[in-house]
Amino acid sequence: MKTKKLVISTFLGASLLFNSCQKYLDVVPDNVATIQDAFVSKEMARRYLYTCYSYLPIDGDPINNPAFLGGDETWLYEGIEQNDLALDSRAWLIGKGKMAITNPILNYWDGEYGGKDLYQGIRDCNIFLENIHIPRDLNSYERDRWIGEVNFLKAYYHFYLFRMYGPIALVKENLPISSTPEQVRVYRASVDETVNYIVETLDKAIATLPEKIESPIDELGRITKPIAQAIKAKVLLYAASPLFNGNTEMASLVDNSGKQLFRQSVDKEKWKLAMEAARTAIETAEKNGAKLYEFSSGSVAVSDQTRTLLSVEGAVTEKWNPEIIWGLTNSDTKTLQSASMARVLTNYSILSCLAPTMKMAELFYSKNGVPLREDKTYPFSERFNYRIGDAGHKYYIKEGQSTVQLHFDREPRFYADMGFDRGIWFGLTNNEDGTVNTPYVAARWKEKSGKTDVKNFSVTGYWPKKLVNYNNRMYTGFELKIERSTWPVVRLADLYLMYAEASNEFNGPNDDAMVYLDKIRQRAGLKGVEESWINYSSNPAKPTTKEGLRDIIHQERLIEMAFEGNRFWDLRRWKTAAQVLNQPIKGWDINQESMEGFYRERILYTPKFELKDYFWPIKDDNLLVNKNLIQNVGW
Repeated sequence: MKTKKLVISTFLGASLLFNSCQKYLDVVPDNVATIQDAFVSKEMARRYLYTCYSYLPIDGDPINNPAFLGGDETWLYEGIEQNDLALDSRAWLIGKGKMAITNPILNYWDGEYGGKDLYQGIRDCNIFLENIHIPRDLNSYERDRWIGEVNFLKAYYHFYLFRMYGPIALVKENLPISSTPEQVRVYRASVDETVNYIVETLDKAIATLPEKIESPIDELGRITKPIAQAIKAKVLLYAASPLFNGNTEMASLVDNSGKQLFRQSVDKEKWKLAMEAARTAIETAEKNGAKLYEFSSGSVAVSDQTRTLLSVEGAVTEKWNPEIIWGLTNSDTKTLQSASMARVLTNYSILSCLAPTMKMAELFYSKNGVPLREDKTYPFSERFNYRIGDAGHKYYIKEGQSTVQLHFDREPRFYADMGFDRGIWFGLTNNEDGTVNTPYVAARWKEKSGKTDVKNFSVTGYWPKKLVNYNNRMYTGFELKIERSTWPVVRLADLYLMYAEASNEFNGPNDDAMVYLDKIRQRAGLKGVEESWINYSSNPAKPTTKEGLRDIIHQERLIEMAFEGNRFWDLRRWKTAAQVLNQPIKGWDINQESMEGFYRERILYTPKFELKDYFWPIKDDNLLVNKNLIQNVGW
């Protein structure tokens, strides 16, 4: 009988239904857990629905999200494992090349080493879908909505695994306990099969999901149609990207039945599918009130310059702002914000250890909206020369204090995203007035923001200021007030960039792509792409070719989405990680008191990224149990 079906763990052997329902032992009479008990009423079914949600990865926490520390965006100081237990550094081990097949870091396949068991989550979703017909006090609207939510979660967990492992085993239905050993030894699906199934499941979800939340107090964070359409666009964008579309370097990934798991020829039509999905997602989101966030000063008087910075920062840190399409409520961003803050007062309670690398400092555009090396007016070769803060930069750099040219004449997103030595940090203590009361960063050795102890410091001399809510307050001593924020998995600017990228790849340079790029740039206080490149770039024709506009879109994405957990995956899907992630990790010499000593580049680490690092290894135990599984290339 279907409702009494027991489930099998398709990779590690049999697992009784009792184990899948263990979360209900405290709510089922006499501690006897059965499917009928779990779905006996609407309220019990609601609890199972929330169990399906409980597997969502905690992406707003640098401890659990490999994209924060697993690449080259941010770095930590050596010895943090012993000195700073509040920030577990396991994801950092990925960036340092410490991944292994015996115990993979952040293993979301098996739910080990910091990863959630997403296959268990998928199986629980299947149980829900198989039994949600049981509660008689659940009306058809709620039933259909819940089915849509769980179909989405099932698809998203498959996508999360796909992004990490490449082709995966699909769990469309749970296997009954009567399954034969051969039925349990499942195969990995091909890339195309995996993507098609995820999209098919998302389409089922989209059909029954509401367009918006009707009761924000109770339901913010629940899945809606715009969320599902946004994730569908992201799935199709990945499927069209070089890592998954015609990747000949993965030609050897062939299973024991002779099936090749990676397509070996490029299918341009995949970009069209991604473009159309992104356009649909944008239209639905905007119809339901989504828009790029603009800071409204209200009772806080700020300059136009600071208002632009707060618009950029607030798109991430302002809770439930209109730009957030999908925000996670399972992420307590207090750890992330504490780790991202510079001490503008002598405060001993903040972690202050999440350190952007030198390459991130150089990534942002000049004030003219083009890359530093391309700007005909920017003195790139003199970027390490000293310069004194002046009235023209008083909202960005402490007036009268010396720093380097690299920190002058940059685009607003540089000042919104990066905390740096002698840089202004609006919030934390006082409002701005452009005078002595404006808080600023003093990052040299023994200074208030710098290295004063063996722990809690930035190893590069930079901080990801973008991740810190301006309403936070720091006080001398140990007192600290941190505003919790919703972690944005997808925001509208992300969708704009997805559309621009897919549109350029399918059609070449076109007005639609430029429109969405320029909307983002306008919010960031910049002129449009074509105007900026014509007037300031040493390569003014760059936006007129597909290859040139591709480079522009890639850099625009890396800037706009910086420190939000996207760069790690984007470098992989573009297949540029092998070039970018083999470059040295650099920062300032933070052990120096003098300006001359501090402003010397030093190499912190030289990573080694190989072909195998594009994907996680499957833990070797799984391969011993199931001979039909094959290991990823290079492991």
